[in-house]
Parts: sequence; C-alpha cells; structure tokens
Amino acid sequence: MSNHHLDQQANTVDSNDPNTPSLIPKSVTIGLASFALVLSLAGYVFRLLAGDPLADVIRHAAVLVPLFVVVIPAGFWLGSVIMNKVKGMHIQRRNALTLGWLISCVTMLWFMGAYS
Repeated sequence: MSNHHLDQQANTVDSNDPNTPSLIPKSVTIGLASFALVLSLAGYVFRLLAGDPLADVIRHAAVLVPLFVVVIPAGFWLGSVIMNKVKGMHIQRRNALTLGWLISCVTMLWFMGAYS
C-alpha cells in the first residue's frame, strides 16, 4: 500500500462507531434538548394565565412542542445520515442533533422576542 493511502485511512473517522469522539460534550446536547422543551412549554403557561381556553392551548402546544423538540432536530439528524451516505462525509449524529436543538432554541427565542 502506498503511504498516501495509509495516511488517508488513518484520518478516516467512522461516524457510526460509538467510540468515535464527538465534538460536542453530551451534557451540552442534553442541556439544549432540555432547554428546547422548557422554552417550547413556557409560553403556554402565560397563555393560560392570560385566560386562553385550555383546549386551544393544548391544541396549539400539540403541534408546536413536537415541532421544536423532535422534528427540527430529527431533520438535522436525518440530514447528517444522508450526507454521510451520499457525500461520504463524517458528521457525528449527536453533533447534528445538538445543532438541531440549538437552531430550535434560537428560533423560539427569536419568535418570543418578535411577539413580546
């Protein structure tokens, strides 16, 4: 084998290997997921205190909470899986989930600032 080929193999990271280190600490991922959940639920407490009907609040929360806590991060995760398969990239799945929760939190804070 050529020296170049060995160097290339040594630099290859398997994103499916659980022993491969991630750039993002697990505590940051858990913290952002928790923060996304708290942020997504926080506004509904104020809506209930303002006198909105409980059924309307629950109906609205049933759509938006899963969107920000599950769907957006899952989209980033799925994007990383696709990029790893199609483009041969080495994106860690937990890093993609963390980015998804970060984007969710920033988006919710942006909405809260715009509508407050």
